[in-house]
Amino acid sequence: MSTGKQLAGLLLLSTALTYPGVAFAQDTGNAAAQPATETPVEEPINPDDVVQDDTAQEEVDISVPGGNIITVTGVRGPRDVTRSSAQVVSVLSSEDIARTGEGDIAGALSRVTGLSNNGDGRVFVRGLGDRYSLALLNGLPLPSPEPLSRVVPLDIFPTDIIASSLVQKSYSANFPGEFGGGVINLTTEAIPDESFFEISLGISGDTETTFENGLLYYGSDYDWFGFDTGRRDPVGALDNFLNGSTALEDLTLAERQAIASSITKPNLMVVQKADKLRPNFSGGFTAGTSFFVGGDAELGIIATANLSNSLRNRNVTAQRPIGSLPVAVASDGERFVTDNRVLLNGLLGFGLEFGEQKIRWTNVYIRDVLKQASLSRTEVFDASAFEDRTEIGQTTAWFERQLIDTQLVGEFRLGDIGLDVRAGYAQTDRESPYEFNFEYTRTNDAPSNPFGDILINPLNRARGDAAEVTFSDLTEKLYYGGVDLTVPVVLDVFSVTVGGAISDTDRFSTRRAFFYSAPSNFPLGIATLRPDLLLSPTVIEASNIPGFASPGVASPINLIEPDRVPAFDADLEVYAGYLKGVLTPAYGLTIDLGVRYEDATQTVAAREIFDNQVNIGAATNLENDYWLPAGTITYQFDNGLQLRASASKTIARPQFRELLFQRFTDPDSLRTFVGNPSLQDSELFNAEARAEYYFGQRSRVSLGGFYKSIDNPIEPFSSFTENEQTTRFANAPKAEVYGGEFEFVWNYDLYDWGGFFESKRAIVIANYTYTQSQLIVGPDDQSLIFVSNVGGVPSDSDTLFRDGAPLSGQSDHLLNLQLGIEDVDRLSQATLLLSYASDRVVSRNSQGSQLPDIIQRPGARLDLVIRQGLDVIGMPLELKFEARNLTGTDNQEFIDDGTTRIDTNSYDIGQSFSLSLTAEF
Repeated sequence: MSTGKQLAGLLLLSTALTYPGVAFAQDTGNAAAQPATETPVEEPINPDDVVQDDTAQEEVDISVPGGNIITVTGVRGPRDVTRSSAQVVSVLSSEDIARTGEGDIAGALSRVTGLSNNGDGRVFVRGLGDRYSLALLNGLPLPSPEPLSRVVPLDIFPTDIIASSLVQKSYSANFPGEFGGGVINLTTEAIPDESFFEISLGISGDTETTFENGLLYYGSDYDWFGFDTGRRDPVGALDNFLNGSTALEDLTLAERQAIASSITKPNLMVVQKADKLRPNFSGGFTAGTSFFVGGDAELGIIATANLSNSLRNRNVTAQRPIGSLPVAVASDGERFVTDNRVLLNGLLGFGLEFGEQKIRWTNVYIRDVLKQASLSRTEVFDASAFEDRTEIGQTTAWFERQLIDTQLVGEFRLGDIGLDVRAGYAQTDRESPYEFNFEYTRTNDAPSNPFGDILINPLNRARGDAAEVTFSDLTEKLYYGGVDLTVPVVLDVFSVTVGGAISDTDRFSTRRAFFYSAPSNFPLGIATLRPDLLLSPTVIEASNIPGFASPGVASPINLIEPDRVPAFDADLEVYAGYLKGVLTPAYGLTIDLGVRYEDATQTVAAREIFDNQVNIGAATNLENDYWLPAGTITYQFDNGLQLRASASKTIARPQFRELLFQRFTDPDSLRTFVGNPSLQDSELFNAEARAEYYFGQRSRVSLGGFYKSIDNPIEPFSSFTENEQTTRFANAPKAEVYGGEFEFVWNYDLYDWGGFFESKRAIVIANYTYTQSQLIVGPDDQSLIFVSNVGGVPSDSDTLFRDGAPLSGQSDHLLNLQLGIEDVDRLSQATLLLSYASDRVVSRNSQGSQLPDIIQRPGARLDLVIRQGLDVIGMPLELKFEARNLTGTDNQEFIDDGTTRIDTNSYDIGQSFSLSLTAEF
């Protein structure tokens, strides 16, 4: 190995990785003392002869609090981050991410050992739900725009703004204590190596959607861009009411009808059939430059903006079981949905480097909009109102998610001392105005009923007619500040890091749901009208006229707001400090010990928006403090073998959505969620041991085992009515998780094959995770269930949870396999990616019903990604082709008792294909 390559490797590990106090934690003297072997350029190097060399690895930029990643000392040679870390980490560089071909970071992370994508942007680590994961951007936390999650969905982050993604599965005290499954840290681009400007265009489609029929509604002129022209802004009487303090029931009928009339907007209510839906499109640009200022200071600027607009059809089988055993179908439904998703994102970053000091200012804007239209047909059997009936449903919705984030990070070296300072502000918003839902019913009892074979909606809620509109809004703001100081006590032997952090997360959530209602004498001829005509101002006004229903009789349409507590405030304040030491008492042995102290106050309370608003007691006030110890021991042998063992205590706090006693309906599954203000924190004990062997160039094999014990895990449980599934939350008494991981990474140069293969490299990446989990529920255990105007009421845990049942979201088996070939001299890659996840529980049914749990079957997926570099008249181009889900795996969610299967949310996904072109100037 040449001296130049040695020096390049040392430079990579000492300056490219952005951790304060890192360089002194490496034995650079031993690395530099390796024998230098000059090799002629024309003589290739056999990778099997270079056991310790990882210098061919690209530069990876990682920014985390405390800078604990590269800490192993007393060993020879430069190492990659995965090996040199004192913790169990996996790192995806920008090149690793590009090889997967994924458009968002959630998809790319699903290729990491032990990680799985739940399909909605929430990543599960070792089978633990997203509540047990922690997402950071440049070492700072992020708020979530999702009502169902405090962790930001990772599918809103496009891969081209991410320089690296680090997943740490063993806990260390420099990270926040909410660390159950692991931490996912995304690092954005900072200072480019050279000036560049790229433009990209893409087109894609899938077999279920592209050139097939779909459903659309007009909306507004700029919907295609992800912005509304103002048509969805409340106007007139509705706007005055929403900004007032008088409850709807305290208004006169005429005032309520004026509000009802101002809600009706045909452009937001009329669903139309669209023939041959267009393909999806995307486009964007990325630019960067750097230059020297004031002598030796280098200033880098990176800017990126992207827009994508995609369509997706889903023909969902949505059956509902009866509420108790035996398993039987209460309703058999089919729901056809067309989603139009618009994703707009931008990043503006500034990086300043002077000497060993680095400052980065990162600004991120992401807007994710979903425009949805659906029609459903449901056959209801043995219904309470009618023996059998047919229901036709229609929904239209517009969901806006937006993230604005600004961060300032300073990473300084003061001699041998490392100083890390971070501050940030982020705000997320989710707004969903005018969510319309209508349901028309046919009683199927003609000719005895003249309207028995006609679909009608007489606005009679008692018979199951639905005519409702919902306005929901969520704003979450997060303020964060932290400082970390690393001091070498004995150079290359013992260092100490001390740090502190403050975070304050505020959320305001409101949901205003309105139902239209009419007396039982509502004329059935009018009830056959489509929604925009049925609720038109003319019909609402005419319903007051005697003779509307029958001679001399009126049937006035009324507007009802059933929820008297529609708005909640939530807050989480965390004050933290930690002390961590890294000791190298002997050659190859590293001991990382630390303890973190966290004092947190989490509150949820109803906001008073009505005069004389009722108090249902739906409040939470959790004040807890914790000492969270963590320790990891690593031993490296000269032959490439490395052993690790770690243990720690961590916590998981309830998510705001789980605490809010407020109804929320998931637009994908139509599952209704209601929170539990009586939830408590979960406490975890974590242990892990693993062996790793590194060989060749960036090749390795590892085998590990892990164990987790969880006190008070938060689990969802469901109940059914004839046409609705409602999910609630409660603390189970205890749970255990254990399993093992295997990973194999092999890079092999094919130069000795000659000819076409002379500049090619084969890549094999395989990982497998086996996980088992179980709830531990005893006959005397109790869980708190919130009851309005009463508070938390103890309930026997064994009526909610089954002893020995697995945790929600946990798959026994996770498998990822990548087979690729790439050119080492120019851009030319072809990669096959296989992923498999076994069955997992989506939501468990309460033990009172004795129904089996709801199971999701992710199955196996095979993808193909081809990237090819081209040169056209001196302009470098990148052509990328993707083929996804070649196995045709479908989405399956069901209840199955071995005899009867009920599909609650199953549909065909189809295969998707995309082609994109990137030009660099």
